[in-house]
Amino acid sequence: MNPDMRITLTQFLIEERRRFPGASGDFNSLLLNVALCCKRIARKVAAGALGGVLGGAGAVNVQGESQQKLDLISNTLFIEGNNWGGYLAGMASEEMDAPYQIPDCYPRGRYLLLFDPLDGSSNIDVNVSVGSIFSVLRAPETEQPVTEQDFLQSGTRQVAAGYAIYGPTTMLVLTVGNGVNGFTLCPQLGEFMLTHPRLSVPADTSEFAINASNSRFWEEPVKRYVNECMAGRTGSRGRDFNMRWIASMVAEAHRILMRGGVFLYPRDSKDSRMPGRLRLLYEANPIGFVMEQAGGRASTGRQPVMDVAPSSLHQRIGLIFGSRHEVELIERYHNAPPPMDLPEPLFCERSLFRTPA
Repeated sequence: MNPDMRITLTQFLIEERRRFPGASGDFNSLLLNVALCCKRIARKVAAGALGGVLGGAGAVNVQGESQQKLDLISNTLFIEGNNWGGYLAGMASEEMDAPYQIPDCYPRGRYLLLFDPLDGSSNIDVNVSVGSIFSVLRAPETEQPVTEQDFLQSGTRQVAAGYAIYGPTTMLVLTVGNGVNGFTLCPQLGEFMLTHPRLSVPADTSEFAINASNSRFWEEPVKRYVNECMAGRTGSRGRDFNMRWIASMVAEAHRILMRGGVFLYPRDSKDSRMPGRLRLLYEANPIGFVMEQAGGRASTGRQPVMDVAPSSLHQRIGLIFGSRHEVELIERYHNAPPPMDLPEPLFCERSLFRTPA
């Protein structure tokens, strides 16, 4: 397509709004402001060492993780870019202990914004793609300050979600519940242009992503799945698989959205205090919404991730997503009854020694 004929994100959202004649325009304004925040973060990421933004910030977030300078910068850009518009009742971020209250000087809106301002930030210093993840929920109809409980909505109640990826090009991937579309930032115009309409995740794949260094902590269904993939065409799957691991979930999700695959960051026994590593509200639900809208599947291994009822703002969870048939297979392995304990082989019916009657 002629680049001059591509539609912008603004035009796309206007077309979407026409499906809802009674819409006020606040929803579009919110998404456009999120996109503007992502543009600003992209500039900071692109500057790298030239902008003095690399390295640690000397602080730890609520999850006990060391924060990078760009974590804090990106969080501030999201807050300052969205607190004034009059369309939000509150915000929540991976980098903040409690919900952010919209200042009294600004009108209270009808939506809640949750975000991971810079996913994969540990990769910044080595110039690996990172990204921002966001989720939009409806706010309760009240004039009271938002509480943590207001954000504890299942992923099925999201009205929009997506991510920006800061790589060789900056892209914004968005769903408003009507499929998934990808927009590339045009450096000449400074606009997100629709370049990947109606994205779809292939149902089958021969590529999986997992951190193999944790294999000793995996549950048996995950070990079984990975072992089958590693066995390749000589094993039960009858074909070879490739393994990937970037340690940047946005980059993993984007690769899967572009060409298929399955991503596993499952629950394991490495730390019994954690039922998983990824955050349900800031990471799992928005990525899950994108994958499901693109025809893929997102699961805890035992149930669809968006069906999980959140219990806390920073709740962690295991996550598996990507090509539908592979995720469904992993779910079957998790939900299958455990193998029965068999008697010692020497004392089976066809063994050397039968058990006495």
